[in-house]
Amino acid sequence: MLNLEQKKAVVADLRARSEAAQAAILADYRGLTVDEVTSLRAELTENGVYFKVVKNNLAKRAVDGTDLEPLAEHFSGPTAMALTEDPVAAAKVLTEFAKNHQDLEIKAGVLQGKTLSGQDLEALAQLPDRHTLLTQLAVGLNAPITKLARDLNAVPAKFARALAAVRDQKGEAA
Repeated sequence: MLNLEQKKAVVADLRARSEAAQAAILADYRGLTVDEVTSLRAELTENGVYFKVVKNNLAKRAVDGTDLEPLAEHFSGPTAMALTEDPVAAAKVLTEFAKNHQDLEIKAGVLQGKTLSGQDLEALAQLPDRHTLLTQLAVGLNAPITKLARDLNAVPAKFARALAAVRDQKGEAA
């Protein structure tokens, strides 16, 4: 059992993480073995997701007044909370793990203050990861600049070819 000071520390830590997180996902982990939970935690941590099993009352206090407050109604029974800056990564790992482990049930999620259902989270998991999206964005932003540079480079090249053609023509005429 945690004493009052330890409970306050847990709530303060969870509140700080909740305020910093873009998204949170709640899952019921009943039926998973310790090894399975450890494996899930390791995979989530590898993807930058904080995963915590916490008492429901403490979790409710921690999310009170934050963007994650809509989750308060889902804190019942054994609940694990995944907090992340990259909602796609968390959704991918949890939905993939749930496919292979029937005992993991994704309850709900919140993305920037908006509640997400299990179906919403599955759809989120289908999106490309953050790295891929950033790469696509960079390529998309780079394409017009590359075309402009090519077009600007073509003008002097055409001019030089035209001058060479005029020189060659005058050389033939003489």
